[in-house]
Amino acid sequence: MGSASEPAIASATSGRRPLVKRYAGLVRLTHWLNAVFLVGMIASGLQIYNAYTHFGLRNDPLDLPNPLDGNPMPQWARLGGWLAGGLNWHFALAWPFVATGLLYLGFLAFSGEWRSLLFRPRDIAPAVQMQLYYLRLRKDHPQQGKHNALQKAAYTFIVALGAIATLSGFAIYQPVQLAWLTALFGGYELARYWHFLTVWLFVGFTLLHVALVFLVDPASLRAMITGWYRGRFPSHD
Repeated sequence: MGSASEPAIASATSGRRPLVKRYAGLVRLTHWLNAVFLVGMIASGLQIYNAYTHFGLRNDPLDLPNPLDGNPMPQWARLGGWLAGGLNWHFALAWPFVATGLLYLGFLAFSGEWRSLLFRPRDIAPAVQMQLYYLRLRKDHPQQGKHNALQKAAYTFIVALGAIATLSGFAIYQPVQLAWLTALFGGYELARYWHFLTVWLFVGFTLLHVALVFLVDPASLRAMITGWYRGRFPSHD
């Protein structure tokens, strides 16, 4: 399994960009496994939410933004059939989700790949320029390394979001044993709310991520399957 950062060139023909190794096998495996686990966890989480579609105590609801307050989720979006079934599915998927996430983070730390993915303050200006390019307000594609500044922002955001989802989930799962963690989220009911909020941030991120892949760089989808990339944009390492 080669490192995703090595500039391995498989072929280069006149008039075509070279085929380069972009994603290591472990990155691709954890990416697709977590995608499957995440869909199941969201669906089972909505089944759990369906048992009580409010936040706060029954006679003392919290005044929190929630467009779905009091509205049951449609059957097609739920997994588990009832509360206990949703809980069983949620817990069954949560552990492999955490395990693959930690495996991915371990790979980034061990390989040093995190350096090319972490969004830093110096990436703010390039991110603005990349956004202008996506909005057709800039003609030429900004120079970049392996990942552009917006991609770095997305990778950093989704890792942070995964951490919040996991920690708030543990705060709900063991509110007595992990009282300190539950308190960090503002108590049990607020921890439940933050956990619920991460669901919709995951959904929004996924929809935007998929749309950009097909609209801007469809070659990256093939790269996430095979590991090899031949895109239309130059890489400036």
